[in-house]
Amino acid sequence: MPEPAPTSRLALPRELRLILSLGSIIFVLGYLVLPQFGPARNSVHLLATVNPVLVAIAVLLEIGAIIAYMGLTRTVLYPYAPSRLITLRVNLAGLAISHVVPGGTAPAGALSYRIFNELGVPKETNAFGLAAQGAGSAVVLNVIFWLILVISIPLNGFDPLYGFAALAGVFLMMAFFGTILLITRGQRHADAWIRAIARHVPSVKPDVVSALLRKVADRITLLINNRRTLWWAFTWAALNWLLDAACLWVFIWSFGTVISPIDLLVAYGLANVLAAIPITPAGLGIVEGVLIPALVGFGVPHSQAILAVLAYRLVNFWIPIPIGGACYASLQWRRPSEITPAKASGIDPVPDV
Repeated sequence: MPEPAPTSRLALPRELRLILSLGSIIFVLGYLVLPQFGPARNSVHLLATVNPVLVAIAVLLEIGAIIAYMGLTRTVLYPYAPSRLITLRVNLAGLAISHVVPGGTAPAGALSYRIFNELGVPKETNAFGLAAQGAGSAVVLNVIFWLILVISIPLNGFDPLYGFAALAGVFLMMAFFGTILLITRGQRHADAWIRAIARHVPSVKPDVVSALLRKVADRITLLINNRRTLWWAFTWAALNWLLDAACLWVFIWSFGTVISPIDLLVAYGLANVLAAIPITPAGLGIVEGVLIPALVGFGVPHSQAILAVLAYRLVNFWIPIPIGGACYASLQWRRPSEITPAKASGIDPVPDV
């Protein structure tokens, strides 16, 4: 009969994490977001002037961003990726979880990993693919942000917040490429460290973990050697971010203001780099709290900035939650008994996305 003590020891950290997460959300909403909305009550009349054609274009751009992310997923899982429709449903289910759970990228990744495993994707391809998808997408965002800063700072001047976000990106890049280098070039040392750690983890076999590490290393080497596949992965990741940013740009335009794409990308990149800090689900409150004043600083009227950001977040953040929930239910109700890999050997460097 199990002792109750371990359960109580585990319950406290969970409760503490929940309290801290809720406290962080309340703080961000109370001090960063809600103060921005006061003037918007006097600007509701602007909704009558919004251009419906531009709103439709903004929605289509967001759909394009989601499809681009699906393309990225299929590329990193190649040649074992499920069909486009199944991959899209898995992505939307993970997106819904990441939007309701603080630090939601971890449970979203776990859900995607479990479903792709059930669909027949090899574990090493699955593990590396999903890790590369998340980290690689963040790397691409930081590269876009740095390039835009190089163009923007001579034109608009330097803000200390830019330096903080860029420094956070430096640490991310170092961690990303350092991990790849350790696994591919220093595999012996990594294998020894992982075996030492695995020996102290209950129910984990060091030999199994070591074998998985070797397979992941082989997968990384395969992807690096297939330059065109690697290029497709970075292309899909860049399209995902740029189409999402274009959605915001068109929403601002629909309320009557055309902002410079350079200024838009600076505000967008700053908000999303800071939103990567796992305080609230998908940067809820942080994105709004950074985007609105940044857009106002670039000349967008305050009331229009608020309404445009709220409209953008409705499409970008809130609407995918019920859609992702429906996708998860459909995956639970019926899953294919097998997938048909593109090729099991002799991999073509151009993925069929």
